Amino acid sequence: MKKLKYILLLLILLGAFVAKAQQETMYNMYMNQLLTMNPAYAGAKGVTSAAMLVREQLVGFKGHPSTQTISVHSPLSDQTGIGGSIEVDRIGDVGAITRTTLSGDYSYTITYPGERYLALGLKIGTTSYYATTSAVDVGSLGDMNDPQFLNDVKRPFLPNAGVGVYFSTPDYYLGFSTPKLISNRITVKDVETGTVSREEFHAFFMGGYVFDINRIVKFKPYFMVRMAMNSPMTIDLTAQFVLIDRLWIGATYRVQNSVGGLMQVQATDQLKIGYSYDLMTTEVGQYNKGTHEVFLSFDFSFGRGRVRSPRYF
Repeated sequence: MKKLKYILLLLILLGAFVAKAQQETMYNMYMNQLLTMNPAYAGAKGVTSAAMLVREQLVGFKGHPSTQTISVHSPLSDQTGIGGSIEVDRIGDVGAITRTTLSGDYSYTITYPGERYLALGLKIGTTSYYATTSAVDVGSLGDMNDPQFLNDVKRPFLPNAGVGVYFSTPDYYLGFSTPKLISNRITVKDVETGTVSREEFHAFFMGGYVFDINRIVKFKPYFMVRMAMNSPMTIDLTAQFVLIDRLWIGATYRVQNSVGGLMQVQATDQLKIGYSYDLMTTEVGQYNKGTHEVFLSFDFSFGRGRVRSPRYF
C-alpha cells in the first residue's frame, strides 16, 4: 500500500505537467503578491517594498505542495520602477518536483490628473524544473525499466518574458498581464520521446475597489481571473473590511474550488502581517487539513519621505 501511494502521487504530480493546466501558483492573498504576476506593479507603492509569502497547500497529505516567495520592488523615478522576485514550489516527498523561478521587472508609468496612473511593465526571468522520478521504488506495481521512472526531469534553465498593464487611482485599480510568453518544453533526461509537457501561456485580469463606509470602516472587494491554454478559467473573489486602517478581515472564494478567510494587521506604518486559511469545496477537501498562507511585508522610505499608510493597493 505504501508503494501504491507513492505511485499514485507520482502520477498525479506528472499529470500536473502533462495536462495543460494552471501552472502558475495560486495565492489566497494574491493582492499582496501582484509583482509575481504583473510586472507593471513594480514601484507602484512609491517606496521600496519587500514581501515574503509562504503557502502550505493540502496540509495532511505527505509531500503536499509548498511555495515560498520573496519579492522586492522600488520606484527609480516618478515614471520608472524596478523589481525582482524568487518563487520556489515543491511538490512530493519521494519523486519530488521542484520549480524555482527568478524574475526581474521594469515598469514605466504615465501620470494623469486626479492621481490616476497607467503603468506598463516588462518581466524577464528563468525557471528551473527538477523531478526526481528515479527515486521512486516502482516494485511490482509498474515497469521498473520504464524510462519515465529511470530518468529524472532536469531543466535548469527555461528563459521567459512577460508583459503587463496596471491602472490605479486612490479608489480602485485594474490590471492585465501575461507573465510567461514562451512555451518551453519540459523533457525527461536521455529519453528520445522526451517531452513530458511544456510551459503554457497564462493571462491574469485583476481589479479592486475601496468603499468608504465611515471614518472607521472601509470595504474592499477585489478579484483575480486566471486563464491558461487548454484549461478552465479560474476566478478568485475576495472581500475585506478595513477597520481603523489597521485591521483587515475578510473572506475569499475560488469558484468551484475553495473557500476561506484571511486577516491582516498593519502593525506599523511600514510593517504588515497577514494569514489566510482555506478549505477545498471539492471531494479532495475531505482528505486534507486545508491550505495555510503567512504573509509579511515591509516598506522602506530611504529618504523619499513618509511612508504612506495604509496602502490599499
